[in-house]
Amino acid sequence: FLYCSIIRVRVKEVTDKMDWNIRKFEDLNNKELYDILRLRNQVFIVEQNCPYEDCDNRDKDAYHLFLENNEEIIAYLRILKRGVSYEEVSIGRVVVDKKYRRKDIARNMMVKAIDFIERSLKEREIRISAQAYLVNFYKSFGFKEVSEPYLEDNIPHIEMFYSRVI
Repeated sequence: FLYCSIIRVRVKEVTDKMDWNIRKFEDLNNKELYDILRLRNQVFIVEQNCPYEDCDNRDKDAYHLFLENNEEIIAYLRILKRGVSYEEVSIGRVVVDKKYRRKDIARNMMVKAIDFIERSLKEREIRISAQAYLVNFYKSFGFKEVSEPYLEDNIPHIEMFYSRVI
């Protein structure tokens, strides 16, 4: 399927009341944008006790993949085009609300993101900066470690690379 500004996919494996959405920045409404920023701040700044500048101007050129449950955003990630963070497409700001963790939502979200990148963006390579404790999670999708651990915002990270085999 080709890229469209709004894609809705029902997720039966979690609950019928949840909807996956992917939107470009200009297609987000005010409530969605606020809820995305609130979730990211709640987890990355408050929960992880890591003050950093979340609004980095990259959101404006990103695709925003998120899961809504009864109009509440409970999971989110952003997809950045080639040349924004790396030479390759990248995935970042992967987050799931604390109440919804350990339900395979992050796994489903990554599958949807990789599928969107490969099918709609027609890209085969993805580079990420993964928090070190999540390396095995990303390896399960085919990402490989391509750097030594480094600190990003005082949290250990490892650069990882994915390439779809044809």
